[in-house]
Amino acid sequence: MTTDLSPSTASGPAPKPPGRSPRALWHLGVNAIVVAWLGLFAAVATAHHFLPHASWLLVHILLLGAVTNAVVIWSGHFAASVLRLPESNRGAPAALRLACLNAGAVAVIGGMLIGRRNAVLIGGCLVAAAVTAHAVWLVRLLRRALPGRFSMTVRYYIAASALLPAGAALGVVMARGDLAGDLSDRLLIAHEMINLLGWVGLTVAGTLITLWPTMLRTRVADGAERAGRAALPVLLTGLAAAVAGALLAPPPLAAPGVAGYAAGLVVAGRPWLREARAKAPRSFAAWSVAAGCLWLAGSLTVLAGILVSTTSWTTVAERTSVLTAPLAAGWIAQVLLGALSFLVPVVLGGGPAAVRAATTGLERAWPARLAITNAALLLCVLPVPSMVRVVCSVLLLVMLLYFLVLLVLTVVRGTRKRRKAARGHADPVPAPAPARTEGPSAPHRVLGGVAFGLAVVMLAVAGGGAVDVRSLPLVGRSAATSADGVSEVEPTGRTTTVDVTIRDMRFSPSAVDVPAGDRLVIRLHNTGTDTHDLVLETGARTDRLSPGKRGTLDAGVVGRDLSGWCSVVGHRQMGMVFAVRVTGAEASDTAADRDGAGGTGSQDGSGTAHDHGGGTSRGTGESAAEAFDPMAEPTDGFTARDAELPPLTGGSSPTLHKRTFTVKEAEAEVAPGVRQTLWTFNGTAPGPVLRGRVGDIFEIILVNDGTIGHSVDFHAGALAPDRPMRTIQPGQSLTYRFTATRSGVWMYHCSTMPMSLHIANGMFGAVIIDPPDLPKVDREYVLVQSEFYLGRQNGTADADKVNAKEPDVVAFNGYANQYDHDPLTARTGERVRIWVLAAGPNAASAFHVVGGQFDTVYREGAYDLQPGGSERGGAQVLDLAPASGGFVETTFPEAGDYPFVTHVMTDAERGAHGVFRVR
Repeated sequence: MTTDLSPSTASGPAPKPPGRSPRALWHLGVNAIVVAWLGLFAAVATAHHFLPHASWLLVHILLLGAVTNAVVIWSGHFAASVLRLPESNRGAPAALRLACLNAGAVAVIGGMLIGRRNAVLIGGCLVAAAVTAHAVWLVRLLRRALPGRFSMTVRYYIAASALLPAGAALGVVMARGDLAGDLSDRLLIAHEMINLLGWVGLTVAGTLITLWPTMLRTRVADGAERAGRAALPVLLTGLAAAVAGALLAPPPLAAPGVAGYAAGLVVAGRPWLREARAKAPRSFAAWSVAAGCLWLAGSLTVLAGILVSTTSWTTVAERTSVLTAPLAAGWIAQVLLGALSFLVPVVLGGGPAAVRAATTGLERAWPARLAITNAALLLCVLPVPSMVRVVCSVLLLVMLLYFLVLLVLTVVRGTRKRRKAARGHADPVPAPAPARTEGPSAPHRVLGGVAFGLAVVMLAVAGGGAVDVRSLPLVGRSAATSADGVSEVEPTGRTTTVDVTIRDMRFSPSAVDVPAGDRLVIRLHNTGTDTHDLVLETGARTDRLSPGKRGTLDAGVVGRDLSGWCSVVGHRQMGMVFAVRVTGAEASDTAADRDGAGGTGSQDGSGTAHDHGGGTSRGTGESAAEAFDPMAEPTDGFTARDAELPPLTGGSSPTLHKRTFTVKEAEAEVAPGVRQTLWTFNGTAPGPVLRGRVGDIFEIILVNDGTIGHSVDFHAGALAPDRPMRTIQPGQSLTYRFTATRSGVWMYHCSTMPMSLHIANGMFGAVIIDPPDLPKVDREYVLVQSEFYLGRQNGTADADKVNAKEPDVVAFNGYANQYDHDPLTARTGERVRIWVLAAGPNAASAFHVVGGQFDTVYREGAYDLQPGGSERGGAQVLDLAPASGGFVETTFPEAGDYPFVTHVMTDAERGAHGVFRVR
């Protein structure tokens, strides 16, 4: 090796005086930027449920913040090293480039968070300018240096730096939010390819030519430089073909470009395999980089498969979301952490002993850390229960935090030792220790660490599964118990196998006969469009099966009639019940006797119905309905939901409204002292209010962060429901795009069956499309009326009450009587417009303002009444059927409190009540 990347070069032939070298100080300072971005990433990952654009934010903090800074810093270091110009990568110009880069990154991320497109544009230009300046500096460096064996590494860096401005430009264009058709999806894929495979991928490939053998502490394989030179044009050609296909052609024509890029990596990587065979990896740094490369290989394979298997770029954009974690956490983050763990001790210097000590500190428990990271990440990308995915995500975050702590401690310890040495208080030099016969990488220690890491992941998976109520055992007698409930049936030794198909929320057949004493095996095939399972009262169950999947339930020896059902919340109430009928023995304790004609649930000694997939059994403690007091006051500090209608955005031309709707399960108070676990869009019920004009385009990215399948149906758009309104499973996302062609107050809601239960549990909201030439008014409010069918405290809605249309609470904007306690305001003489949506799911609304009269009534897209007519008519109520919307306008003649209600008076007494306070 001719570079200064190896720890052995950290010490010269003569000892240096204590103290940090300028070069080491420079690297400490600039790498602190990378660590700060990683720390911010960890903080945002911890709080991502409470932040807008959380997924976008996490990806860009990691890639635009931490990784881009690391690429600029370390490509400069490597370029100077391989060209033997070690002092050229520091100083004011380099600091200015980093300052410009970070200012741009902050502007891009901040601009997206607050919706300032100009800030995104300025930030993108700053990032592009910083990286372009870095590329120019690399070109000048290459021209100034003497020919070197590994100068092709610098050419990789120059090519990568030339590509990033193009990727940044695509990102800025997408941030405008007014792209039509599938252009936005094409630009997104091209943007990701350029930035990930070009900017990051070329930099990593060029660096590993020299860094990989250095990590292995072996010589560079013969032909490595030739392979590097040959691979670069292949990589660039493949990337160009893939990007051109994304911008100009259908997805299958972009797949050869991805394959060509992968071929370029194979050309460059063959020497790396020979180096690994010559000396196997024995450190965290080397294994972390190797694991990252494996994740890249798998991701490229999946990407090529996605491109080949579809003709829609919108579908490609949706499906490639599954590659975010493998590429960001599996490939890029692991390569970055591996490189930092190797390079930071080198640049800190202090001699071979100091480098070894720092390396040991950073590699503490590395086999377990690597096992936890990669096993947890693998589970995150597999179709596992949502709680298991959450627990594994926490493990990944803990591993990142652990590395950051080790990194900070290593730097602090090294700094303290140098300061002591500088003051003449250096620790006495210890006697040489006897040579160790087995290092920290001894095989049994590595295997033990890996086993420990896998055990941690297995315990986490078990814990996540235990949290999922589906995994809790049902209390019931054995299936082999005879009808008398005392003895067990004599096994016959035979097995009865039946095939059951799920069609349209029904089991077919819904009942099967089995001879007493036979073992029963049920083979279940889900041909429906939603996730289902089959649970028997004994606790035997299948896994939850997504559409098209199959499962097997082994009921064991059967001696009595059994009842079964689908445990997905609400599906049992929709009629997804199943019966096992025993023949050849008396079965007085029949499934029909226990389930009743409606099949609404098994009974325990107290007569309480149980739905073991959710529904009424999920809460604990007292009934929430018993805790509801219409006269109760909220706690101090209560603030009602803001009912002011958000203003229109955009100009007169059609505007593109881009929003992310994340399905979340959130505990919320719906009345004083009454709490429910709601299914929500973005954490609130009702969900966000959207507003636009006729002709505006709405692009909604639906992300399912819940534990069961959900969907969304926007009444404001007219389009075939097959794809955009489909149910997506936990961890999945879809893009719903529609054009508002007609004005009105439109409802949106979850359309997953049973629809009534999903709406009743919080999954609804309003889209307001202004009628053309709508006059301005002094104040605008929006009120969404809905019902709550209370289950247990902190539980979900009671599906039986929903079916019976027996609400406990009726509320405006999701909280009973909230505007009695925190009134809406107006002034005398002001014109006030009140938009109202009756979200249901079952109750109509008759909106009325006590003491007020309406001179304008707009309902379901048309005016019933407008001011200025010769008849001087007025209106007292805006009557709306479920899912209907409209608005009324009024002026308040004098100061005072004007109650508003639904004039379905029993519903008003259940909480659909508020006050206008007029001054």
